Amino acid sequence: MHTASEPHPAPGREGECQTSIRLEQVSVRYRVAHERISSLKEYAVRALQRRVNYSDLWALNKVDLEVRRGEVFGIVGRNGAGKSTLLKVVARVLRPMGGRVWVRGHVAPLLELGAAFHPELTGRENVFLSGTLLGFSRREMAGKFQRIVDFAELGDFIDAPLRTYSSGMTMRLGFAVATDAKPDVLIIDEILAVGDEAFQRKCTARIEEFRRQGATILLVTHNRQLTQSLCQRAMWLDHGTVRAIGPAAEVAAAYCEATNAG
Repeated sequence: MHTASEPHPAPGREGECQTSIRLEQVSVRYRVAHERISSLKEYAVRALQRRVNYSDLWALNKVDLEVRRGEVFGIVGRNGAGKSTLLKVVARVLRPMGGRVWVRGHVAPLLELGAAFHPELTGRENVFLSGTLLGFSRREMAGKFQRIVDFAELGDFIDAPLRTYSSGMTMRLGFAVATDAKPDVLIIDEILAVGDEAFQRKCTARIEEFRRQGATILLVTHNRQLTQSLCQRAMWLDHGTVRAIGPAAEVAAAYCEATNAG
């Protein structure tokens, strides 16, 4: 295990082929207003009068990271540590204000399951809508459709409006759609609590299958056992700064010890 102050070794030509994700001095800053502003109109008035005071919140501060192809890499840290921000940077959802991001291959981000779903559309219609947003043709989604329904275990509910689904049903459908493709990089943000215990085992088995096929997996979780059982290495983020990177068991133990001590 090493700290963020220790540089990552620069890979040679062979190392480049084995590198799936690399972050170099990546920083993300949010501007946070000091005062509570109740409406957009109030914000506009205050902004025109220059009465809005801000402070800088560094969600990520000069983060270096290198993840190898086929590796399951865990990210641990308290709420607000910058974990989700880092995943959004890797998924190209968020652009950093500083540093460089390098990702090889097709990325499947499982950040907010079902975020693109429309409540008035049926499950079937949402499957095709999500497929379009993921870059698949209607014909391609038609070929995937039954696999997705079977995995989500929705049966006759697939033709019911999404607003009639429970949150668990919506998340199961979101997971099934997002993971039906065979990604080069799979990004998972704290979503393995989807459904009941049996469905969680199906989710874990699918992730293991991706790993065996050589996909790189970036996993955020607060579950120490999951980190140790699924991940080879892990990173501990604290207020946007890397506290440690190393073997998953060591990093998870150090994080838990610091958390309990705090």
